Order: sequence, then C-alpha cells, then structure tokens
Amino acid sequence: MKTVIALVDCDSFFVACEQVLKPELIGLPVCVLSNNDGCVISRSREAKQAGVKMGMPYFMAKKEFPEVIYLSGHKDIYGEISAKVMDKLRTYSPYVEVYSIDEAFIDLTGTTRLYNKNYEEIIRMIRNEVKAETGITVSIGLASSKTLAKLGSDKAKHTGGIFIVKDEEIETLLKDTAIEEIWGIGRKLKKTLIQRGILNAYDFVLKPDAILQSMLGVVGLNLKHELLGECTSMVNPQEELPKSIQHTSALKEFSRDKNVLKTAINTHIHSACSKLRRYGLLAANIGVMLRTKDFQVTSLNRKLTDSTNFELEIQKTVFELFEKLYKPGIIYRSTGVYLGDFEAESSKQLTLLNENGERNTNLARCIDKIETKFGKNAIRTGF
Repeated sequence: MKTVIALVDCDSFFVACEQVLKPELIGLPVCVLSNNDGCVISRSREAKQAGVKMGMPYFMAKKEFPEVIYLSGHKDIYGEISAKVMDKLRTYSPYVEVYSIDEAFIDLTGTTRLYNKNYEEIIRMIRNEVKAETGITVSIGLASSKTLAKLGSDKAKHTGGIFIVKDEEIETLLKDTAIEEIWGIGRKLKKTLIQRGILNAYDFVLKPDAILQSMLGVVGLNLKHELLGECTSMVNPQEELPKSIQHTSALKEFSRDKNVLKTAINTHIHSACSKLRRYGLLAANIGVMLRTKDFQVTSLNRKLTDSTNFELEIQKTVFELFEKLYKPGIIYRSTGVYLGDFEAESSKQLTLLNENGERNTNLARCIDKIETKFGKNAIRTGF
C-alpha cells in the first residue's frame, strides 16, 4: 500500500495563539515579536497586507507601520496550544511526528477504511475539527512523501487550506517549485545548485543519481526519490527528548525591582519544571540569566548532587544564584532559567537518604493534575 502523509501547518501560529486568548485581535494587523522584542516573528494576514516583513526589526516596523499591533511573545502559552493541536492530531492516527511547534507530519495510510471517507474528506475533517477544538487554523498538504507533503502545505495556504499532490500532477508541481522552496535547501546549497544549472525541483530530479550523490551524498538521492513521490523517510511518532530546557522572556517594562525580577523568574521555573515532568526527566544542572537594559548578560549555574524536577527544590537553587547576580543599581530588561544534564525519572531510585523524594513527586503530580483540569497557572508557588 502506498504511503499517504499529511503535513499539518498552523497558520501564523504565534499570532493565532494570541487571537485565541484575545478574540478582539481577530481581523486586526497583529505582529508577535521575538525575545526582547527584537524583531517580527509572526504576522496576521492583515499585517502581511500592510507590508510588514518577517524578521523586520521592531524599531523599524513600529516606525514604518505604526497602525500595527505589536505583542511580546509568550512561548509557554504557544507551547500549551501546540500540545493541544498535536494531541488532537493523534486522535486521527497514532503516527504523528511533531516537526516543530507549529508543524506535524501524520501518516494517514489506510485510514479511508477507518473513517469511511476519502483522503480529501479526511484532511478537511481534520482541519475543521482542529479549528473547532483549539481555535487554530491549519493548512494541510497531502502526498505520498514528506517532502511533497511539505510543498503541498505551502500551496494549501493559497488554495483554501488543503492541497493534495496527486501522482499525475507531480511533474507540474516540480516545474513550478523554485529550488529554494524545497524543504531542506538552504541559501548556501541553493547557490551551489543554481551554479550547476538546477533552478527548480524538476531540474533537480532530472539529474542522474551519480551527480546528486557526488554533490549531496545519500541525502541528495533520498531527496530526489521524495520529490518523485517515493517515501524514503517514514513518519516517526517517537518524540525526541530535549537536551536542555530554557525559558526566557522580556519584562513588560525595564526594572531594577528585585520582586519584579523574582516574579518573572518564578514563572520561568514553573513552566520549565512542568515541561521537565511532562517528558519524565530530572535536571541536575540549574542556571539563571539576567539581561540588562543595555543587553549585557550575566548568568550563573550550579550542578546539583541530586537531580530533580520539583520546582520548590529548583526554585531554592535558582534564587540563591539570583542573589549573587542581582545588582540593585542595575536596570534589567529580561530574565531566564536554564535546566540541563537530564536523566530519566524512571531510572532514579528513591533511597532512605532522600526521604522527601516521594512526597515531592506526589506534590508535583498534584500540581500537574490541577493545571490539566483548570489550566496553566491555576496554582502557583511563592518565593
């Protein structure tokens, strides 16, 4: 049976998340900014039409497009909404590969029998139900390989939200796809390929295997087969565990107030520990970061003798480090927390030397259950 893969891409995701939380923003020109409000990283359709460019520095965008609403990013919130979207996708197929915070591949092979619908009807159903249950609009490309599905999702943004790459239309699609539009082709590789006379995807697949292999190795051969509709990379539902977790954000206003800084740091601790427990991990390396108004960064970290994911324990270490970093006369613009050196929670054995371990684990689970039921930050720790 030929594989059938969909790429589900959340439209203008960060802006869409803000509009889910604040429906009054729907229909308005809205941009979400990067860390420390550096540049534009997400735009509503109205902001795009106004002329705001992706990656545009905030100070330039604000001056040139003063009518646009600019919002500081909220990574924690976006992560929560992303998880809801991905969980919804898993109800259609167990084979879901999360590619990024706003994209996922889903293997739908054979699901026509399960749903008694054709594949077009299935992806329309997915799109409608994701919107209804999460508030997020998605574009879906459907094809027989990941690379073609990715191209399809890009096309879907201009064809009503879905695009199916049919076998008999692959050649036309490849001819209409510039070389830089292919998934995985960066600027440097684009330049090399153009120098070899490869201007679009069709030029690429016409090249003999030997030439592609000499230029790009096995990656080039696999890409050729993917573009021809032959799946060389199956959907992998195994979520890759993070090697570290960092939570940073700009303050709403520059501040030298210690309590303002500690409140922001406490929010980072809570979010980082929640994520750590969600992955079933423990951290042994704890760090804190402060960035001054003038963009000077100071940070400290500490290696723990006993790894943990319990935020009261991590909080104690973080605030001890914070006291060493904080300078009363300095004005700060952002804060951050770092967790690293992970081990699996399941591999750690409770011992008599850690008599509070079981109590802390149970308390952390209670916090997570409360937030699952009542929403993020339904319960908070003090400092």
